[in-house]
Amino acid sequence: MSGTTLLIDALKRQLKRRGVTYAALAQQIGMSEASVKRLFAQRSFTLERLEQVLVVLGMDFAELAHAAADAPQLITQLTYAQEEELIGDTKLLLVAVAALNEVPVERLVAAYRLSEAEAVQCLLRLDRIGFLVLKPNNRVKLLVTRTFGWIPDGPIQNWFRKEAYGDYLDAHFDGPGELLRLVNVMLSPASSRALLERLRQVADEFSRQHQDDARLPYDERHAVTFLLAARPWMPQAFQHLLRE
Repeated sequence: MSGTTLLIDALKRQLKRRGVTYAALAQQIGMSEASVKRLFAQRSFTLERLEQVLVVLGMDFAELAHAAADAPQLITQLTYAQEEELIGDTKLLLVAVAALNEVPVERLVAAYRLSEAEAVQCLLRLDRIGFLVLKPNNRVKLLVTRTFGWIPDGPIQNWFRKEAYGDYLDAHFDGPGELLRLVNVMLSPASSRALLERLRQVADEFSRQHQDDARLPYDERHAVTFLLAARPWMPQAFQHLLRE
């Protein structure tokens, strides 16, 4: 995790600890709430703006740096063996995904054929592998970063490729909250690298938005699966028309 990310995450923790909302912060530093949210999402602080926020918090930069250094070391990926453990038990994988989405245990048990005891056992297994910390009353603290991702071409992604690609894409993508864009272009190597970097940024931005929205009541949130992909590709029908 970069130093900038550590500092901004520490700043957000300090805001939450002091009960300072984005709206309240925006009012005190002369910005709109939307601009403040964008500031944190894009991590585009100037030194002057950072100092303004620190004044609101009653902190100096040294204290912020100390808070960042004391933050728990979060993981960005599981190991291959840990992913295999998840994929080997459907209920364990379900509980892991639910934990990532901050779904309360009681909601999970109400929605799926899963007892509370089974859910807790899965949480204990996730605690043992360092995915989360199980706290009293079945509350959890995730030990993964906001930009946590599955191993490229690892057990989880391979499972998704085999089991879910057809089901996920078997839709018209014309309903509320749905979108499908298929874009075929020819780019230079530099433009291709820029495209991939932009896609990574978009994924990271929505991961951070997920964390921000986690503060909302459960009933005000709904599941969205966001798939980004880019690679050199030609349909097989076109390939059959290629000259020798």
